[in-house]
Parts: sequence; C-alpha cells; structure tokens
Amino acid sequence: MEFRTIVDIDRPAFQIEPMERMLFVGSCFAANIGQRFVDNKFRAVVNPYGVMYNPASILHTVEKVVREGTFVPRIVFFTLGTNHVYRLKETGEIVDNCQKRPARLFQEEELSVDDCADYIMQAVRLLLSVNPDVHIVLTVSPIRYAKYGYHKSQLSKATLLLAAEKCITNSTLSCLHYFPSYEIVNDELRDYRFYREDMLHPTDQAVEYIWQRLQQTCFSPAALRWLDEWKPVREALNHRPFNPDSPEHKAFVEKTQKKIEDLKARYPDFIVVLASIFSTTLQNALMFLS
Repeated sequence: MEFRTIVDIDRPAFQIEPMERMLFVGSCFAANIGQRFVDNKFRAVVNPYGVMYNPASILHTVEKVVREGTFVPRIVFFTLGTNHVYRLKETGEIVDNCQKRPARLFQEEELSVDDCADYIMQAVRLLLSVNPDVHIVLTVSPIRYAKYGYHKSQLSKATLLLAAEKCITNSTLSCLHYFPSYEIVNDELRDYRFYREDMLHPTDQAVEYIWQRLQQTCFSPAALRWLDEWKPVREALNHRPFNPDSPEHKAFVEKTQKKIEDLKARYPDFIVVLASIFSTTLQNALMFLS
C-alpha cells in the first residue's frame, strides 16, 4: 500500500562532480539549494547580483556575468520564482529590484508563457556562446506568493512550468534539463509541516529532502563519495572545543589535519577551495594551516 506519491526524476545527460564549478541564479529557493553546494565546497556562485525572481531578471544576471568575464561554471541552475515583473515607467525597462522607490514609479506586468520562454532561451544562448559544454537546469521554485492571492500564485507557477516545458521540448539543445523542485514539494511532500510558519516558504527539512533527491539523480559516484568524506571534516572544523589546550583536542586537531591532507592528495581541486573552509575560528584556521 502506497501512502504518498513519489515524483519520478529522469537522470540528466550530465553528472555533478566533486568541487564542480556551478552558477545558481533565481529566487531565494535558488539560494537555499545553492548554499548546500557552497557548504559542501563545490565552487558554486549563488545570485552574484542578488535574488532574481523572474526570467527577465535571470537574463540580466547572465548578461552581467558574461559581460564581466566571470562566467566559468560548467553547470547552471535557473530557479524561476514568478512571471510578475516591474517596469520602470520612466524608461520602460524591467527592473530587478525596486530599491524601495515609490510604487507609483513602476508598472507591474505579467509575462506570458512565450515571454518567459524567450527570456530563458536568450540566457541559454548567451551561456552557450561562452561555454558550448555548459549544462543548464531549469526548476520552478515551490515558494508561494500570497500577495498575488493563491489562485494567481498558482497561475504564475503554471506560466513558469509551461515556459520551462516549452524551452526543453521545442529546443534541440541537449544542454537543457528540468529538475522538479516544485513538484516534489507539492506532489510528494504535500503537507503543511514542510512549510515554515508563514505557510509560504519550504522548511529546512523540505529543502534538505530536495537536496537529497538532487544527489540521487544528478551526482556522480565520485561526488557522493566526496560528500561522505567531507562531512566529518566539515563537522570537525565547526567544532568548538571547551579546552583548546587539552591533549584530547590536540589529538583531534592532528586527526583532522590528516584527513585534510588526505583530501588534498586525492582531490586536486580541493586545494583551490582550502582558503574558504576556515570560517570557524582563527585559532582553528592557524592550527590546520600550519
């Protein structure tokens, strides 16, 4: 007897490798998932110009990244949050952030399915012009927008889902993939206990579950091993000793240093991210780097 429905997820044509170069652009849900990669020392860049909720703003980030020559990730995630945009009346441009300016200066609009798909494909083609081997994953954020009313919030999500489907089915590009974050929360978890107190944002538990499903479908065996091997080191680095001068803690430090040296020997790219892992205490940093 089945007590819940499980969302089937097709394996993509790529695999995420240890310390993979990645770019996450989109709603705050992109930040939640992207942060999981950052914490596990993938070379992930998350919303470098702030949270981008709609496809037009996602394109704006891609344009800036490409223009500034900072785009190097092999795998890119676009997390679509809404089809609502705000256009500055004075110039007619879609803004990414109203920057607390008066609402009367802006015109709110809803992008059509074709509009959303066009912005997404512009971003895709721009990334391909820089890196022909890039893989782009489209996903729709499960975060609900109460300010639209729940019916209009669902219509907005439907527009994004249709736009993502149009991009993937109407394109001959093998670089485009879809990951069902929205469907996992709404069709698999389907319970308010997986939402925060505002009943709009998924809980950490829900985000963690999506992170696990992502591992199951998109991670290479080497990346899964990396997660297992990095976890005890990460926990050790976050450990705060009661007595730093005790023999027990010194032995703990030596053991952790040995694990780090072992990771450096087996993962050549690990040395690139070493400088960023010591975000706990200066004392620990000095101990492990000495």
